[in-house]
Amino acid sequence: MHTETCAHTPSGLFLLLCRRCSLNAPPPPPPPPLPPCSPPPARFLPLFSEKVPARGDHVLPTVVVLSLALLIIALLKKQRKATVTTVDKKVPNGILEEQGNQQTVVLLPQSASASKTYFPLPVGHLEEEQRLRSADDGKLFREEYNSLPGGNAQGTYEEANKDENKEKNRYPNILPYDHSRVVLTQLDGNPCSDYVNASYIDVSKIHWPKEETVADFWRMMWEQKVATVVMLTNLKERKEDKCYQYWPDQGCWSYGSVRVAVEDFTVLVDYTIRKFCIQHQATDAAKTPRLVTQLHFTSWPDFGVPFSPIGMLKFLKKVKLVNPPFAGPVVVHCSAGVGRTGTFIVIDAMIDMMHAEQRVDVFGFVAKIREQRSQLVQTDMQYSFIYRALLEYYLYGDTELDVSSLEGHLQKLHNTFTTGDRVGLEEEFRKLTNMRIMKENMRTGNLPANMKKNRVLLYCLSMLPLVIISMRRGQEFTDYVNASFIDGYRQKDYYIASQGPLTHTVEDFWRMVWEWKCHSIVMLTELQEREQDKCCQYWPAEDSVTYGNYTVELKGDTLCDTFSLRDLVLTFAPEKQTRVIRHFHFHGWPEVGIPAEGKGMIDIIASVQRHQQQSGNHPIVVHCSAGAGRTGTFIALSNILERVKAEGLLDVFQTVKSLRMQRPHMVQTVEQYDFCYKVVQDFVDIFSDYANFK
Repeated sequence: MHTETCAHTPSGLFLLLCRRCSLNAPPPPPPPPLPPCSPPPARFLPLFSEKVPARGDHVLPTVVVLSLALLIIALLKKQRKATVTTVDKKVPNGILEEQGNQQTVVLLPQSASASKTYFPLPVGHLEEEQRLRSADDGKLFREEYNSLPGGNAQGTYEEANKDENKEKNRYPNILPYDHSRVVLTQLDGNPCSDYVNASYIDVSKIHWPKEETVADFWRMMWEQKVATVVMLTNLKERKEDKCYQYWPDQGCWSYGSVRVAVEDFTVLVDYTIRKFCIQHQATDAAKTPRLVTQLHFTSWPDFGVPFSPIGMLKFLKKVKLVNPPFAGPVVVHCSAGVGRTGTFIVIDAMIDMMHAEQRVDVFGFVAKIREQRSQLVQTDMQYSFIYRALLEYYLYGDTELDVSSLEGHLQKLHNTFTTGDRVGLEEEFRKLTNMRIMKENMRTGNLPANMKKNRVLLYCLSMLPLVIISMRRGQEFTDYVNASFIDGYRQKDYYIASQGPLTHTVEDFWRMVWEWKCHSIVMLTELQEREQDKCCQYWPAEDSVTYGNYTVELKGDTLCDTFSLRDLVLTFAPEKQTRVIRHFHFHGWPEVGIPAEGKGMIDIIASVQRHQQQSGNHPIVVHCSAGAGRTGTFIALSNILERVKAEGLLDVFQTVKSLRMQRPHMVQTVEQYDFCYKVVQDFVDIFSDYANFK
């Protein structure tokens, strides 16, 4: 494994890392346990300086390889034996497939392809500029991105190109400049032991270890007094190794002179937090153990960029909160240490600039940090994602609340400040309704064969997280069901938001339940309301009923205050297999409006969570009639309350906004939106001592 480190410790730095993927190497033997871990020493330098950070790192753009280029490469290969790998295939995030024993990254030219200059943007212009640059499939974004210099034309790579150091580089053409590289202390008089593929980047350093250099990585962590590591890649993506696991799963392991013990870990939907206690095993005086926190962003897709910047912005805020005020630089790494790493650093720096100067200079910042490490921000998609993240932050800001401030926030939301102003709650909800529904994401539900399967034509959707069921043999368009995957607080695709089944879609409904291994169904409507059919009865009133290949048997029906608990046994005839399903039917929602109090909703959410823990935390099916208003309210509250219990924090606005990006119209009315706040307040009042519900 390859590690990169810094020799000196300028304030406000990230450390960029790059690591070779080698997951099959056996771990070292376990050392004796560490003594109790102490927090990082107060001598650590601040990570985020008060000044506006210098312009940020940029990663290599993806390059479309034309046939002419392929011909030239082929001719060059015939003329001489190439030691540099060739490029013949584009893959996500600018990293090219392995050829022979090496990988390369498509490089930008050191000089800009055009002389056009892009000036800083006032934050008030962000929305209009985003609209203009996104037009014509992002043509203006591509032009701006391609105008960036690839790196520092005067930069040299003498240390990185030494024979002794070549094996420490994850990619042979992604190297640290001599002037900005991280320098380790030399070991045993070995002059090349001070090299690691890492660069100081004004507000950051970049580095990623290979299997052989894990010891260097942890030595760097110790020498640089690092307290926080940001990881932006998964260990495997598209079944390919992307990163060597440089930490133990449990217990304690030694990496060179540094012992690393796992203290704790927390898994959330977008990222995982791991806490390590590290100690340098010096021959002289004993070294005090230190605490290192790794924040591992797990929601970057294999292809392209995240669907929404919400998760990245939450992650960035957590990084800033976790890093101690006087710690050393933050270590940031992905796989090549340029694409995702540069994107993260630029977003962070531009948010700081936004606060300090009410403007952003993405182009200038990327150009500047490429002088310190070439090719940062690797694709035009990553470049445009930076703008999307900045616009998201500018439009909506930080809407997170501590539970202790909830009551005051609610008073503010329900007050009208001046004549003619909208009530604060209505204004907050209006921002949600302004979100544009992408019609192109609704093509599947709009197919003629599927239209009749939609209870409400407005919701004939197919957003990106569409639930797919198996197609009946010889029958086209039988894989559609009006249902969407929705993320939970800790788990992706934890909920299936569905419409209430129609008479002719009941078998599809049970097929979905069976194929996605669901054990819990939450129903939030009566069969009829205001003399209108809202949902077909898809379970037996007694005994059993068969729908195609699926037989549903009623085993028990218990009324629990505001909801019924039904125990059902689902049998799939072709395989002669059965599964117990618990059906939670909430009766506390009136035909018009919202429930009068929140206790009933709190009770059913708690009951569902208990059953999920017992049955394996498979997806929960939630439905009302159309699968939007009440369904969205239930899922939003489930996620909000779980976060309140875990962190003492809530963000109703961003929770609902995230749901609406996964399925339109979730939490449909301002009354339902207000109800989310009310239930959280009721929850806090019931458990007024925070320790009782943490």
